[in-house]
Amino acid sequence: MIRLQDLKEGDIVKVNDEGVEREGTVIEVSRDENMALVDNGIQEFWYAPEQIGAIQLDEEQLTKLGFERQETENGVKFLKGPFRILLSKPGDFSNYEVWYREDHRHFHSPMYLHELQNHYYQMTKVQLERF
Repeated sequence: MIRLQDLKEGDIVKVNDEGVEREGTVIEVSRDENMALVDNGIQEFWYAPEQIGAIQLDEEQLTKLGFERQETENGVKFLKGPFRILLSKPGDFSNYEVWYREDHRHFHSPMYLHELQNHYYQMTKVQLERF
């Protein structure tokens, strides 16, 4: 379950659609109704918070977002334009660094896909979307 206040338009999440788990994109969040409108790939539908789940950030998700992988002497770097994610250990998303120009951020716990999208937007002012 994701807190609705953590969701923003364009965030990619998992939804439970009558027992079938699907990935979808948040279209709108209604704080008054305590629901989010999500395009689940078949239709747009309003979901309650208990029907919405987070997607764990991993290399597969970064690839779907258009990041390029680069091996370095300091670990594995993922690049998308001037935006960078550096993992000190390949595949270990529990301690990593994210930066965009002069804005550097360090994280010491795993991150979900929608959280990366929100950090990306805060730092670049551009939505991070799949291709």
